[in-house]
Amino acid sequence: MTTEQIRQLELRDRWGRVARDLRVSLTDRCNLRCSYCMPPEGLDWLPTDQTLSDAEVKRLLRIGVTMLGIEEIRFTGGEPLLRRSLIDIISYASSLRTALRRPPELSLTTNALGLDKKAHALAQAGLNRVNVSMDSVDPQVYKHISHRDRLHDVFLGIDAARAAGLTPVKINAVAMRGVNDAGLKDLLRYALQAGAQLRIIEHMPLGPRESWSRANMVPQDEILEFLSEEFELSEAPRTDLSAPAQLWNVAPGEDHPGGTVGVIASVTKPFCGTCDRTRITADGQIRSCLFANEETDLREPMRAGATDLELAHLWADAMWEKTPGHGIDDPGFVYPDRYMSEIGG
Repeated sequence: MTTEQIRQLELRDRWGRVARDLRVSLTDRCNLRCSYCMPPEGLDWLPTDQTLSDAEVKRLLRIGVTMLGIEEIRFTGGEPLLRRSLIDIISYASSLRTALRRPPELSLTTNALGLDKKAHALAQAGLNRVNVSMDSVDPQVYKHISHRDRLHDVFLGIDAARAAGLTPVKINAVAMRGVNDAGLKDLLRYALQAGAQLRIIEHMPLGPRESWSRANMVPQDEILEFLSEEFELSEAPRTDLSAPAQLWNVAPGEDHPGGTVGVIASVTKPFCGTCDRTRITADGQIRSCLFANEETDLREPMRAGATDLELAHLWADAMWEKTPGHGIDDPGFVYPDRYMSEIGG
């Protein structure tokens, strides 16, 4: 098979969507215990021999970019900064070339603990930007959600990311009624002052079952109404239909510059119809959706001697079966069989 024939493979599903955005979980381990992600006591981490080796991760990155049309890669966890070889993996990913003969766009979703010590090296390796998970700027609320008193380290990480040029820094915050929703204005003010872009996420059923209910989820319309009490918002034109966040422009105020704020309304205004993401878990499973209850194993075929082309076809076949939507509103909705930290965002 020629190079051009190989490049004709793509991650298309039966609904006409094509995956160009790869999310790679590098570990299921995390140094926080956020309530919407995992139980406070943590989880049983994957044994080392069940997680992909560095060589296996690199091989799947190469297949995704050079054979299947991947153009963007986001590294996730757990907490990806805990992967000792992270910088080497990013450097390798940066050396790849897409069908347009350019490096893939590389980003990292992180809780930012220790980012202040690694931001410069990550940028030097080829990382383009970071998404930082931070659900409150109130130390007590942050500690309540994450079960760790580490908010100061997050601020240091955000500052270091900006200094290293890992911009725009995007701050991800899961809105939870009665937990952190009252502090969303303070979080937006901080993001604007820090030159970051806040993304408020509707709470999704991806953690312990008792942690989610529709009644405790703060919907997009309520988020915007609350923010509008203090900030002048205007809806921004939507230029990328596959982007999960809808953006609003924020006018400058007395105590903050202008900027943008996004809301990811995965529950009330799902964007499944334009989803362009494919996911690899830390143990080498392909997931076509965060909420999928079926996975396709690439790890064992790879270890059994499968060729690149065979792995590419397995991956493409898995994506062909992607469902039209996550089905949260369906009467027969079934919770994913893995927690968020085990899947990768």
